[in-house]
Amino acid sequence: MSKLSAICIYCGSGAGADPAFEGAAIELGQLLAREGIRLVYGGGSLGLMGAAARACLASGGKVTGIIPQFLVDKEVMLPEVTELIVTADMHERKRLMFEHSDAFVALPGGIGTLEEVVEQMTWAQLGRHAKPIMLANIAAFWDPLVTLLHHMQENAFIRPGFELSYGVANSIDDILPKMRKRLAQLAARAAEAGAVDLKKM
Repeated sequence: MSKLSAICIYCGSGAGADPAFEGAAIELGQLLAREGIRLVYGGGSLGLMGAAARACLASGGKVTGIIPQFLVDKEVMLPEVTELIVTADMHERKRLMFEHSDAFVALPGGIGTLEEVVEQMTWAQLGRHAKPIMLANIAAFWDPLVTLLHHMQENAFIRPGFELSYGVANSIDDILPKMRKRLAQLAARAAEAGAVDLKKM
C-alpha cells in the first residue's frame, strides 16, 4: 500500500452536543471527494455517519456503505451510496470495512466508534496491519482517550515492542498530510529492510 484510495470513517450515529462535530464530518466528506478518495463507513443515514456520507456524495465523491441486515431492517441505511454491502452480522461488517480501506479515521462518536478504532489499534499492535489510524480530535473530543492510552503505557500495560500506532489530528486539514507522512515512513522502513535482506544474500 503506497497511496490512499479508500479511507474508513468511524463516527457517531448521533450528531453530538457540539455543532463542530457535524461540521467536521461534512468537511471530511467533502475533503475525501476532492481528493478522489473513496469514503468507507457503516452505511447509516443518521448523525455524523449520514452527514459525512452525504457531503462526500454531494461533492462528487464515492461512498461505500457496509451495514448489517438488522440495521437495514430498521431502515437506518443510506440507500443512495455508491456501493451498499449488506452483511449477515457486525463481525462481517467490521471485517469488510477493514478489507475495503487503506486507513482509518475516528470522528467523535459513542461506544461503537470507540470499539471500532481501538480494535484497529489492537490489530496494528499485534502486527496484523500497518494501515494509518487517525483520531480526528475535534474540539478535543479524544483527549480523554489519549490520556488513558498514555496511562496504560506508564503502567506497563502497553509494553516496549507493543507500542500503539495512531495519530491525532486537531483539524480535518491535518488528517491526510499526517496519514501520507505515516505511509512514507512505512515505505522507507520497508525499503530499508529490503536493502538489509539483500546484503545478507
